[in-house]
Amino acid sequence: MRYFREIMSCSAALIKKHGLIANDDGIMVGLSGGKDSLTLLMVLQAFLRHSKYKYPLAAGYVDLGLGADYSQLQAFCTEMNVPFLVEKTDIGPVVFEIRKEKNPCSLCAKMRRGALNDLAKKNGFAKVALGHNREDYVETFLLNVFYAGRVDTFKPLTYLDRKDVTVIRPLLSVPEELLKKHALNASLPVMENPCPAHGHTCREDMRQILNQLKALNENSIDLAFSALERFELGKTEGERKSI
Repeated sequence: MRYFREIMSCSAALIKKHGLIANDDGIMVGLSGGKDSLTLLMVLQAFLRHSKYKYPLAAGYVDLGLGADYSQLQAFCTEMNVPFLVEKTDIGPVVFEIRKEKNPCSLCAKMRRGALNDLAKKNGFAKVALGHNREDYVETFLLNVFYAGRVDTFKPLTYLDRKDVTVIRPLLSVPEELLKKHALNASLPVMENPCPAHGHTCREDMRQILNQLKALNENSIDLAFSALERFELGKTEGERKSI
């Protein structure tokens, strides 16, 4: 499990640096069926076993109403002795059939996040853990710059006051390639994405740009991640000085 040890090392450092975990009211992992969220569930279970912190842990899945078979995810959670919670929705039909969105990702993501947070709250979980990785972090920055005209990206920890839910992203510093290797090595039950727009999104375009940058300079993603971390740190320090 060499790859998993590397992932744990990266995640543990980020968790400690940003204080993502304490003796919490509970953490629910947003399980999408992808390699990242499956690995995140393993990371948080391992962290629960080996760290001083003790917290209820569960996995939450949002059924978009697109006919996805998530029985393998349920079996994976049963094997890990982790509760598997499901929120059934009609998000898919609303986005693709009723609204017929030309750019469905933004609305779908917003509705999925809302459903996931509601699922956590009604089951007594104060934190929702999402499996965004290092490449997601940089891609989101590019999306915000080129499609929204603002400088922003994911935060390791975000408190949502309207929902009274804290979102954490323990894999934010983990390279995607490492997650791919682990998923293959551990034979994770990665689910096929049922979304009709899968593979044809703005995020995929940003991923292509990142791949091109990586071809020019193999350290480009590492450097971009470091630059964004310093930028976020500078923003935080500026906010403290202004108080």
